[in-house]
Amino acid sequence: MRRLLADTTPLQNQDFARLWWAGVVTVIGAQMAVVAVPQQIYEITRNSAYVGLTGVFGLVPLVVFGLWGGALADAMDRRKLLVITSIGLGGTSVLLWAQAAAGLNNVWVLLCLFSVQQAFFAVNQPTRAAVIPRLLPIGQIAAATSLNMTVVQFGAIAGPLLAGVLIPMIGLPTLYLLDAVFLLATLWAVVALPPIPPLGEVARAGLRAVLDGFRYLSGQKILLASFVVDIVAMVFGMPRALFPQIAHETFGDPVAGGFVLGVLFAAMSVGAVLGGVFSGWLPRVRRQGLAVIVCIALWGAAMVGFGIVVWWADSGGSALLVWLAVAFLAFGGAVDMVSAAFRSTMLQTVATDEMRGRLQGVFIVVVAGGPRIGDVLHGAAAAAAGTAVAAAGGGVLVIVGVALCVVAFPAFVRYRVGKTLS
Repeated sequence: MRRLLADTTPLQNQDFARLWWAGVVTVIGAQMAVVAVPQQIYEITRNSAYVGLTGVFGLVPLVVFGLWGGALADAMDRRKLLVITSIGLGGTSVLLWAQAAAGLNNVWVLLCLFSVQQAFFAVNQPTRAAVIPRLLPIGQIAAATSLNMTVVQFGAIAGPLLAGVLIPMIGLPTLYLLDAVFLLATLWAVVALPPIPPLGEVARAGLRAVLDGFRYLSGQKILLASFVVDIVAMVFGMPRALFPQIAHETFGDPVAGGFVLGVLFAAMSVGAVLGGVFSGWLPRVRRQGLAVIVCIALWGAAMVGFGIVVWWADSGGSALLVWLAVAFLAFGGAVDMVSAAFRSTMLQTVATDEMRGRLQGVFIVVVAGGPRIGDVLHGAAAAAAGTAVAAAGGGVLVIVGVALCVVAFPAFVRYRVGKTLS
């Protein structure tokens, strides 16, 4: 059992441990803010179309500053960049508190502040990820990645649940202020880091540096394949846009949402947390490329199973089928966590340090952009053929897509830890 539980060896490193424990607090605060922004927009407008604008105002800075932030992480001291972006994140949370406390009720001010916050986040995340290989030996990176992802998924469960409880009790303004206070923990952990200056040749953090990162990626088949398989999984196999309709039409939730909707949204994160808790075996896996392929195929199979259960329930099956649907989603979340841990480990070990920040920026863009494209495709497919067909059909396309990737990237399937294949 001890060999199955998460490997906590990286926590023996004081710098990593401070970052990790601070992350437990700040991720929960960030996830509460994720609920607070759309909730405040809905309160102001009573219009879901305005709420949907958070996707545009969040994705654009995430793409632009994610790529540029990766270039910055390769061009300057990463500790200094983390301090700047952590202060920026806290500052925007304070401004969000101020506009809510003042009762401005201006949706455009709120969206612009949200966009600025996402820009700081987009620079912070690739920098934070690029720091890990400078703190830990290569053999501990898989375990460290798993620990970090477990915290993120735990926050995705605890943050929204806490927000739902706290908003009626303390109000939205105080929720924003709590996010700012929680960020002090990260600032403390970052300030305590040693200087982490760039290694090797330092490129100016401009468009040329970003393009150099893409050129480098095009020549690294292992890393390129890791991005492609993730896009396949998230674009074709992420059915979250279907959850409101499935919760209402299939399982009887109110139109405004209810218990089933919350359970469906939480299911993948619950699975991911369980996958992280029992991740002690991950560092012992040598053929990480093959492991990613298997995990993504299982993710596709889980989405096929989810779609079949929805079809069964639509056809008059028991209302208890919701728990079988949740089980498929949770299983999908668990294998996705394993896949993500291996892909992030590959990125941190295969990429050279002078390119690591830029490739982490691409990683953030792929991870954030893929599911948003998937939302559009699943919504259109559900409108044309129904939610069950959209979910199950997406899972089938994932399996087909990953099979094509095996043919297109044989070096990825053969990849072993510590051996770079181009």
